[in-house]
Amino acid sequence: MVFAIALVVLVVGSVAFHILSPWYLTDLASNWGTIDTTISITFWVTGIVFVAVNLFMAYCVYKFRYQKNRRAEYQPENTKLEFWLTVVTAVGVAAMLAPGLIVWADFVTPPDDAVEVEAIGQQWHWSYRLPGDDGKFGNVDARFLTDDNPFGMDPDDPNGQDDRLVESNRVHLLKDQPVKVNLRSKDVLHNFTVTQFRVKMDLVPGLVSYLWLTPTKAGEFEVLCEELCGIGHFAMRGLVIVDEPADYDAWYASLPTYAEVAARSPGDPMVGQGQYAICVACHGPQGAGLQLLNAPKIAGQEDWYLRRQLNYYKSGARGAHPQDIYGRQMAPMMATLATDQAVENVIAYIQTFPDAPAEATITGDAERGKDLWITCGACHGERGQGIKAMNAPRMAGMTDWYLARQLENFKADIRGKHKDDLYGWQMAQMARILKDDDAVNDVIAYINTLNGAPAAADEMAAAGATYLAAEE
Repeated sequence: MVFAIALVVLVVGSVAFHILSPWYLTDLASNWGTIDTTISITFWVTGIVFVAVNLFMAYCVYKFRYQKNRRAEYQPENTKLEFWLTVVTAVGVAAMLAPGLIVWADFVTPPDDAVEVEAIGQQWHWSYRLPGDDGKFGNVDARFLTDDNPFGMDPDDPNGQDDRLVESNRVHLLKDQPVKVNLRSKDVLHNFTVTQFRVKMDLVPGLVSYLWLTPTKAGEFEVLCEELCGIGHFAMRGLVIVDEPADYDAWYASLPTYAEVAARSPGDPMVGQGQYAICVACHGPQGAGLQLLNAPKIAGQEDWYLRRQLNYYKSGARGAHPQDIYGRQMAPMMATLATDQAVENVIAYIQTFPDAPAEATITGDAERGKDLWITCGACHGERGQGIKAMNAPRMAGMTDWYLARQLENFKADIRGKHKDDLYGWQMAQMARILKDDDAVNDVIAYINTLNGAPAAADEMAAAGATYLAAEE
């Protein structure tokens, strides 16, 4: 009797929770309302079966409970019951499958007027590519992938010269315009999902999958990877921004083409030497940094990371938080580098500096730090050398007190919280594995034992120094 009552309570409680629950599907922002309908049909079918089976079980438990003077009747076959169970089950299964098959047929058939966008997944970030004015994508191939060609563009394909490259995990779509999203992975399985769009699809290495939709609401929507793709999976997020025509056209016009990216002028270290004059007061003539002025070592740091941080200071993505005292000091300094070429020149000059490891000032348990570093090393490299593909800068040989400050800033949401600093957001999540000051000190003590500077960086610095000496 108690078990029968428990089954009835389970049914009533489950139905009441479903009806009264505040958690349901997010607002729809695409044409895929049919997917919501399919989900609702599945809920109704499975819900009716759940209620019927459990109430029937409760009835049987009560009706046929043990009685001393009653014997059970053995019925190994019941043709009538089996027939109706088969019919009802078939109808229920068909009711769940048929709508899905109809929706799937639409899902795999993009309309003729759909524009194309390519979304590229990589541990642990998104980037995008749009066809240029010719409406055709250029060829890509894994053999062309380099730090300077992260999209794997074929330099000899004329169709790719006007492709628009989005080296960011933000992409814009035009409201009410059907779009086919081609999906490509550089490494492992990923999954492209925007909850409000109701569509998702896996990115499988070695092939191009796709999905299509028509955005129906302007706004910002979060992109998630819903395939467990590694240790930073939870932080692999981006944004899809649905625009009205004027805003979309302005964004599209701001994107560089592949031809423009390939033709960018490299930085001139000789010009950069003069532009570095404002930096030398804090960071020193050789970029070794000066703790007294809260300026870290920048010699030996990768050019791509320096470029990103300098541009973040210029745009306000970094150095704008009221509690980021030293970042707020750095931000106005960027006014002296008014153009992208000026930034490139200064970075080129910094790359000529000799790369001596910074003096260790933090002590801790390096053995314990080695265990903590396993998580960090997934992005920053086993030797702390930094991995551009992971958007993770070099740690080994850099200023340890600065690393400690930045880890605390990430943990306190002083850094990495700005909406334009999506990679900082990833780091803010990861920094929380370091629960206290001892953990921070221990992992930095281990970093101080690493020698992660790649030989290529040393050779580049030597070559740059030789070049400057010859010019002088």
